[in-house]
Formats: sequence, C-alpha cells, structure tokens
Amino acid sequence: MQIGIRFHDTVELPFEQRLKEIKKQGFSCTHIALSKVPGFTANPTALTPGYAMYLRDAFRHADLDVAVLGCYLNLATPDEAALRANQEKYMAHIRFASLMGAGMVGTETGAPNVNYSYDKEACHSQEALETFITNLKPVVEYAEKMGVIVAIEPVYRHIVYSPKRAREVLDRIESPNLQIIFDPVNLLWTDNYAQRYEVFEEAMDILEKEICMIHLKDCVLENDGVKSMACGLGELDYSSIIKFTNEKKPFIHATLEDTKPDNAVAAREYIQNLEQAKMI
Repeated sequence: MQIGIRFHDTVELPFEQRLKEIKKQGFSCTHIALSKVPGFTANPTALTPGYAMYLRDAFRHADLDVAVLGCYLNLATPDEAALRANQEKYMAHIRFASLMGAGMVGTETGAPNVNYSYDKEACHSQEALETFITNLKPVVEYAEKMGVIVAIEPVYRHIVYSPKRAREVLDRIESPNLQIIFDPVNLLWTDNYAQRYEVFEEAMDILEKEICMIHLKDCVLENDGVKSMACGLGELDYSSIIKFTNEKKPFIHATLEDTKPDNAVAAREYIQNLEQAKMI
C-alpha cells in the first residue's frame, strides 16, 4: 500500500508548507476536498486549468500523489435544482481532476432527502437505488469523455449500503470509469457489526476488480452506532484487508481517516508494521 492521509486531518499550515509536513510525516498521498482547504474554493466557476495546474505542480514539488479529489454531494436529492447543480459540480471536478492529475474523483452515495440524512427504510429502498443510478449515469458518462475515474464509496448509512448493492450499481452502469473506494468501517453499523469480517470478505470478493482505493480507520461498537477512530485505537483486525492488498492490489493508494495531527504517524506505522509482518 501507498499510505496517505486526508488533507483536512493534518495540522493547519500555509498550503505548500502543509504539503511538505505531510511528506515529512512519511505519507505518500493525500485525499483532498477543495472545500475543506482554508482559502481555497470548490466553486465550479473557479475550477480553471490554471488552478488545477497550480495544485498539480505543488503536489509534484512535495512529492505527493493526489489519491482522491473529493466531491461529496448528494446525487439522490429530490430537489431538482440542487440535483442539477450537484451534477454540474461533479462534472467540474472531473475536468479539474483530469488537469491536476488526481487518481480519481471520489464520492459517497447520498440519501433520498434534501438533508442528506440517514433513514434506513428510505435509504435502503429499491426506489432510492434507482434514483441514484439514474442520476449517477450522466456523471460517469462525462468521466468517460474526460478519461477520469469516478469512485463511489459504499456506506451502510447511505443508499449503496452493502457490497451487493455496490455490485448492482457497477453492473448496471457498466463503465470502466466507475470504480470503488473500499472503506471497511463505513460498511458497518449496529445491524451487521458482529458479522464485520464476513462483510469485508464479501466486499473484497465481489468488488475485487473495481476496488481502486482504500480508506483505513479503526472502530468500536457503541450503543448509538459504530464509532470510528485512527488505526490502532479500536478493535479492528486488519488481517484480511492487508492480505487482500498484498496479494491483489500492490501499491494501491490507502488514506488514513479520523486521525489527528498527534496520532497520524502512529496510525501509519501501525498499518505498515502489520503489512510488513504479513509479507514475511
């Protein structure tokens, strides 16, 4: 794995100095959402070639890959005007990614309401899935034209909540430019936590071909849900995930999530030590 970190989880410094600090901490890539970078913008009208090339050169100078350009907007909102605006923002990010050299544009899969809030019956319904697929298709078609990967991240509390649901989206859209961000913890909730390793195995089995990037964090089960945290601070066994990456996905980008500036390096070392142990 090439281990990276979410840009907005790092210590706040001037942009280029912040990139140097990320590299100094031993990371090789980042997951960046422009809307979460102080002083930067994700407004589609501002996503010019010059802006993209500035970022491309800054990341190259810091010797960092942009693993993911994040665009986490709801493609299942019932508000038609908001939906069109969101689709336009995705397309602007896709153009931008093609110029800045990002590995992919990453997104989650929304909820069938304007608040992007979890309602199990509504989110997990077939109607919600049909809406999501319909609204994702033109975004993927645009990605094909621009030669960019769009990667969806299955999340239990969203519409694409399971590996099988993700497999259906992939099979029905049927595009090489639609792939998967595999976040094991995000596939869990109170309903399936006890079966977590079976969930991971199913995801790696039926989504293997399309998994193009991994998010890594730890977790514990609490009364009100699954609480996530930096790797090494919870109770997750990463054995099957590391075996999968070592055997099936060499050099895949894997970004840490839910770290803090004071535990990010320890989380990276924790995963790398496990990875090295599996390779011996």
